[in-house]
Amino acid sequence: MECIGDDVLKRTHTCGQLRETDIDTEVRLCGWVRSYRDHGGVVFIDLRDREGLTQVVFDLPAESDDAAAEMYKLARALRNEWVIAAGGRVRHRGADRINPKLPTGRIEVLGASLTLLNRSDTVPFEPDEFGNVAEETRLKYRYIDLRRPALAQALVLRHKVCKTMRDVLDAKGFLEIETPFLTKSTPEGARDFLVPSRMQQGEFYALPQSPQLFKQILMIGGLDKYFQIVRCFRDEDLRADRQPEFTQLDVEMAFVCEDDIIDMTTDVLRAVCALADRPFPDEVRRISYAEAMDAYGTDRPDMRYEMLLHDVGEIVADCEFKVFSGAVASGGLVKALAAPGGGAFTRKVIDGYTDFAIEYGAKGLAWCKLADGAFTGTPAKFLSQPVQAKLREVCGASDGDIIFFVADTPAKTNRVLGALRNKLGADMNLYDDRAFAWCWVTDWPLVEWNEDQQRWDSLHHPFTSPRPEDVEKLDSDPGSATARAYDIVCNGVELGGGSIRIHNSGVQQKMFSLLGISAEDAQDRFGFLLDALRFGAPPHGGIALGLDRIVMMLCGAASLREVIAFPKTQRGTCPLTDAPAAVDDKQLAELNLKIIAPPTS
Repeated sequence: MECIGDDVLKRTHTCGQLRETDIDTEVRLCGWVRSYRDHGGVVFIDLRDREGLTQVVFDLPAESDDAAAEMYKLARALRNEWVIAAGGRVRHRGADRINPKLPTGRIEVLGASLTLLNRSDTVPFEPDEFGNVAEETRLKYRYIDLRRPALAQALVLRHKVCKTMRDVLDAKGFLEIETPFLTKSTPEGARDFLVPSRMQQGEFYALPQSPQLFKQILMIGGLDKYFQIVRCFRDEDLRADRQPEFTQLDVEMAFVCEDDIIDMTTDVLRAVCALADRPFPDEVRRISYAEAMDAYGTDRPDMRYEMLLHDVGEIVADCEFKVFSGAVASGGLVKALAAPGGGAFTRKVIDGYTDFAIEYGAKGLAWCKLADGAFTGTPAKFLSQPVQAKLREVCGASDGDIIFFVADTPAKTNRVLGALRNKLGADMNLYDDRAFAWCWVTDWPLVEWNEDQQRWDSLHHPFTSPRPEDVEKLDSDPGSATARAYDIVCNGVELGGGSIRIHNSGVQQKMFSLLGISAEDAQDRFGFLLDALRFGAPPHGGIALGLDRIVMMLCGAASLREVIAFPKTQRGTCPLTDAPAAVDDKQLAELNLKIIAPPTS
């Protein structure tokens, strides 16, 4: 291979840097050929690196200039994605050739030197062909996809977000401390990824789902302000906002209350949004869990538009429509959702929303259209005029609207109408895609009843503290206990959550018992934490923010895979490396493991 001198690789600028102020400057650029155009006497090269694009021009030289002739010949031979170094003088493009779509579009470089650094085979797709290439193909050839400007800029923003988070927390006196990746399996919720130990045959490490227990131990150890930008692992089914390995900003503080952590987190998010030129409110709205469920049907409310849910149980309790009155009589919940302008929906559209509601567990979807001061639709003939008038008033509905109703258990009613509200908001363009609506969801229930397993489950995790006045309820009425927990939500997406932790060993043991974890099991799984809590644990709390989700939101990306350099597919595979993959028998023998083939169907 041709020897390349070090001076050739010494770039003076990136391909996105040059402006009119650089005219007449001698520069050297390195990058990939994005495109080439031979106009018979002039060759135009669009040269790309991660920072942008610059046009380099090679003119047909005089016949007596052999070196320039060789350079021109090489320029004509270039192909897409070849790697080159080009030097020359910056000049104005000329008024008729300005490209207003490029930051560098008013200038070009008149080529005076050209070095071929490497050729490229014909690429399986052009980096700019994002919309026409299957995601699996882009992930298999990720090194090509990474040259796509939008993806490269997402990773640049990700770096800047991490740096900003570190800078803000460093200024507040936090220490960045690493915690182990090889730890003990303490499964709660999602499955652990397990790692067999060669030295302790038959025993396993687990990759951490979060550093939760370690950061609490750091607080007990006196390191009272901790943070970490950390990789976490959960073996769960994937979707657009899930990856088996993900990154979070993990924070813990001692001697604090909820407001301290909320204020600190708000400062971090405000700085991150300013970095990305995104709006952030002076005050972030706080809404209780109960209020969120009542008005939005979800603990992740999208507040970019109003269209609230309304409890109409009292209004329809005595009506003749048995779907409504029967639900109220059996302790269920009847809620209504008015869609402005929905009176224009065709029956086909309404049937589509009905099918959607059924997918979320509803038995059906009742509806009434409003026109000329009257209701139409199946329930209408069973609803008296006073009832109709009250429904209009409570729902804020008017002629031309449609009101959807769900009557079922409280949990199912909220789930169905909450999901329907989100779908209607998107379908009807009720919000600005560029808007950001933030809120803190507070005052969560500590536990909820798991009907299938006939036991209590924690809504956050078993280390979340109840309010001091609710500790006694753990024995008598756990369902009414309120957690010292808080989630940060933006545009209906949970970006993080945290809580004040239990710092008393006795209360922690009581919490384990409530969740059906026996004293023996608790000692086996969490004994190191229970022991630590007995040695002067301070009051403490923290939060974890999903870095991938935050960057996805700031970029306006549709998937986490668009803000992670090497993501997994929705099947949890890596097309680039073909992971996961089988290992050879020698490796298995060293671990004393044997593969048992799954049963065939």
